[in-house]
Amino acid sequence: MRLIIFTILFPLILTAAALKANAQTSITSCDGSLGDPVINQTFGSGSNPGAPLPAGVTNMIYTSSNCPNDGYYTIVNSVNLNQNCHPTWQIVTSDHTGNPNGYMMVVNASAQPSVFFTQSAPTLCPGTTYQFSAYILNLITLAASGPGVSEPNITFSVLASDGTVLATKSTGTLASTQTLVWNQESLYFTTPDNISSVTVEMTNNAPGGNGNDLILDDITFRACGPVINAGFGSVTGSAAQPLCQGANATLTLDANVNGNNNPNYQWQSYHTNGGWTDTAGQTAASLNVVFKNAVPGSYQYRVGITNGTSTLASCRTYSSPLTVNVSANPVIGGVPLSQSVCEGDTVSILATGGVTYQWSGPNLAPTSQTPLVINGVTQADAGKYTLTAYNQYACPTTTTTQITVNPKPIATIGGDATICAGSSTQLIASGGTRYEWSPAGSLNNPTISNPIATPVDTTTYTVKVYNDAGCYVAETATVNVLKTPVANAGPNKIIVQGQSVKLNGSAQNGDVFYWTPDAYIIGANTLTPVVSPFQDTTYTLHVTSAANCGIDSSKVFIRVYQHIQIPNTFSPNNDGVNDLWNIAALSTYPQSLTQVFNRYGQQMFQSIGYGKPWDGKYNGQLLPAGTYYYIIDLKNDTPKISGWVVIVR
Repeated sequence: MRLIIFTILFPLILTAAALKANAQTSITSCDGSLGDPVINQTFGSGSNPGAPLPAGVTNMIYTSSNCPNDGYYTIVNSVNLNQNCHPTWQIVTSDHTGNPNGYMMVVNASAQPSVFFTQSAPTLCPGTTYQFSAYILNLITLAASGPGVSEPNITFSVLASDGTVLATKSTGTLASTQTLVWNQESLYFTTPDNISSVTVEMTNNAPGGNGNDLILDDITFRACGPVINAGFGSVTGSAAQPLCQGANATLTLDANVNGNNNPNYQWQSYHTNGGWTDTAGQTAASLNVVFKNAVPGSYQYRVGITNGTSTLASCRTYSSPLTVNVSANPVIGGVPLSQSVCEGDTVSILATGGVTYQWSGPNLAPTSQTPLVINGVTQADAGKYTLTAYNQYACPTTTTTQITVNPKPIATIGGDATICAGSSTQLIASGGTRYEWSPAGSLNNPTISNPIATPVDTTTYTVKVYNDAGCYVAETATVNVLKTPVANAGPNKIIVQGQSVKLNGSAQNGDVFYWTPDAYIIGANTLTPVVSPFQDTTYTLHVTSAANCGIDSSKVFIRVYQHIQIPNTFSPNNDGVNDLWNIAALSTYPQSLTQVFNRYGQQMFQSIGYGKPWDGKYNGQLLPAGTYYYIIDLKNDTPKISGWVVIVR
């Protein structure tokens, strides 16, 4: 641990008694305005490590490590960042302003006192209060603090050149904290008459040994004066004044000093490259600032005051800056110089670059609408529209756009048409200079006024008829496509001679029907006539349409079965009369099955079809006279026929 002394030397002419009296009457605070620093030590910024302090500034030993040992110091922008430094130290990643590249003075105190910083500041003013301050951070972590661990305790002292103390103040113990805490500690004192320089010291009062490690940053020494009131238009006016680009204005800045009736004023303006500079001749309580065709930017002004006859800059204190913010006028985007639209269209203009907007134009009440939307424009909406865009400070920019409203063509189109499938028809439109038909797939040329259409199905065509201005109207025409008729005579039928049956014909795309032949038919011009042929007959259904879009036909077969007459006796005795069991018309049933049984159920005869009648024999032998039983299955989905027959000898 070590004694730390911060020393600033100012030459001085003063009696010992006066010096002692001044040290006893030092003030403890400054409630007014501060001047520019006579000393402003920030240690600079950059990458680690920073350069050592100049020779004579400190008695401590410089090290390039960001983790100095006892009796050493370093200039760095961070401490213990990689957890490889003293385990009892805080992790510090930036200087007290939060600048990650800002340098700080890191001190690892030793047991012996040492002057670690000295600097001279001449040309002080008598009877002027000064503030000497520094930001101090205790490096010891809260976990590492406690009994036996020293905490920083700094005494600020102002001394005459002979070492006499003019003012002094102790910070007291700066305790360890859970999180980083930068303490701004200050000493205030008023220079006696005829003072031109002093010496300022910072002394670490904590004992040496364990702990007492700290960081210093932003050491300043500046004048402290009364409260300065300043504003635009009056001392209670605003501290900022907006102005628009290109404006011409004269602004008055007023100032006064609390409790001081005879201050010396000096107005200053801020320049980016040169900092604050005096404005020549502006030493009154008011300042007029003239803007002509104002250029965008931030313009700052302040007033400095001194007491008595002194006008030295080191004696001044300053008001808070007053700012004129010249705002750039908005740059309008999205608004064309002109645009041409068609009657009935919607105009939409989305302007950019402003915060608020104001539109005016023909047939339009002033509106702040954004985007500007005009639905269904007419000729009354044609003309010049004016837009004024405003930024957040109500600074305007104006632009115009010319809207031309073109009439739409007067178009005509041919009526609907009906065609047969596979046929074509011509579509006709007029009244334009350009045409667009859709759907285009079934057209020979969709860009002419009279294309040939060959649709497969009924289709509604739309044509856009354009004029030279590019405006169009849309019209439609429908081409109805009649399909080729399709005939279906229905399923085949079976009847017995003398019966009738209804045919079940059907048709698609047709409305004219007739059947051939027209014999034994009732309703030959309908889809469901009734037929009663005496023999097998094929009927044909013919289908066409009133539009004459082709004809189709379909056939149906009518199977006509003959009546079967079964005799119940025959005499197979070879006398040439009734020798066979002749069943009339059975031969017309070629799939029929005829079976004859004796009274014992034995089958005596069987025939498929009846091409050869039964001769009353069984296996070539004559059967005895008697009664026999038969079953006949016509194989036409009719009930089987059964009965008896007698053989007579």
